[in-house]
Amino acid sequence: MNTQFKKGVLELCVLVLLDRKDCYGYEMVDEISKTISISEGTIYPLLKRLKKENMVISYLKESQDGPPRKYYKITVIGKDRKKNLVEEWDQFSMGVNNLIHEKINNSGDINDE
Repeated sequence: MNTQFKKGVLELCVLVLLDRKDCYGYEMVDEISKTISISEGTIYPLLKRLKKENMVISYLKESQDGPPRKYYKITVIGKDRKKNLVEEWDQFSMGVNNLIHEKINNSGDINDE
């Protein structure tokens, strides 16, 4: 998948996950990697930017597996951004799917079939 396209979609994925529950960085990478190939190196700069833009906050939480983990929580600003991105994604993906699935009839006109 195109790297630039993936970077644009990654913000949406992170905000959707954080709207479901607070997560730590590796947990997000693990979850997103189930459907999109990403590395840890791509998520942390994004989280830093989202934090700077007040879309997420972070806090430390004790871990049974070692040192405390930094968890991220979506803010009201982040929820608004997520809502807008989901609406944009729905419109974009519907338009692309319509274009992909249009068929050309014998006269050269495009039909939806």
